[in-house]
Amino acid sequence: MRKAFVIVSVLLLVSFALQFLFAAVGAFTKPAGDGAYALHSFNGMAVIPVLTLLTILLAVLARAPGRLVGLAILPLGLVLVQVLVAALANGSTDAAGATTAFGLTIGALHALIGIIAVHVVVGVSRGAQRLAQPAPADVTPTAVREPA
Repeated sequence: MRKAFVIVSVLLLVSFALQFLFAAVGAFTKPAGDGAYALHSFNGMAVIPVLTLLTILLAVLARAPGRLVGLAILPLGLVLVQVLVAALANGSTDAAGATTAFGLTIGALHALIGIIAVHVVVGVSRGAQRLAQPAPADVTPTAVREPA
């Protein structure tokens, strides 16, 4: 289970890294239509939550320490906050439909939370890797013989 925990946590980290690439694809797609952020949305709303749930499950099955299990749960909460922040940013427009300063600020918060989530997942992945390493052998000193 511990090796599976490592593998899934690394896949989650890769998925988060791809999330930034998919956001860039959406930002630089011209003309920017409804589908510009399709990869970013799919990865953020489907792939990352599924991998996060698998990471949590495998952390529990691998008997990870409670702190590491809690750290594995945190990205799920951050994804939920991301969805709310993105909806708030998209809904913050003026009467003409243009983005407001408030909307841009909230959009920047969306990126900041994404960076925080990546750091959390790095911590989960490192913790999983440490957990999967074999414990050092117990070194017991040899009995010292006294001269006869």
